[in-house]
Amino acid sequence: MIKLNDVVTLHYSVSTQDNVTLDSSRDGDPMEVMIGSRFLVDGLEEAIVGRTKDEIFEVTLSPDQAYGERHDALVQTVPLDMFDGIEVEPGMSFRATTDEGEQSVIVIEVDDTNVVVDGNHPLAGVTLSFDVEILGVREPTEDELKNGLAEKKSSCCDSNDDDSAGCCQH
Repeated sequence: MIKLNDVVTLHYSVSTQDNVTLDSSRDGDPMEVMIGSRFLVDGLEEAIVGRTKDEIFEVTLSPDQAYGERHDALVQTVPLDMFDGIEVEPGMSFRATTDEGEQSVIVIEVDDTNVVVDGNHPLAGVTLSFDVEILGVREPTEDELKNGLAEKKSSCCDSNDDDSAGCCQH
């Protein structure tokens, strides 16, 4: 049975309630993740614990189990001149300094004087369905335990990438 610190190799697909597939590893390499590293959203990690190799399962996560609810206070209007000559367009993302530290924001609107940015994760407020196949389970290496991450990393689910709309942590 999968437990804390186990390294799990898996394939996954994640979709919205409308069956729109947001991300999948099935056309590429499987993902390898250390359980407890917060590399995955909390609800998915919790759904994996206690399972075994070769298990296939589906789990639906509410926003509070995944990327959280949307917060209107994270949508703000800032002066265009704060972007110091950058040609700002909707969809661009930037790192902003806040009272809580660095935060990724996405530009949602631009006019002649102002820029509207959204600090919510792109999947905040979204119920997500995961289809998971556990391909392997192993003990972590000493380096993995020290670093808190599996040695092989997928491009999805980098918990330090707030801009990722993939399966993973905020």
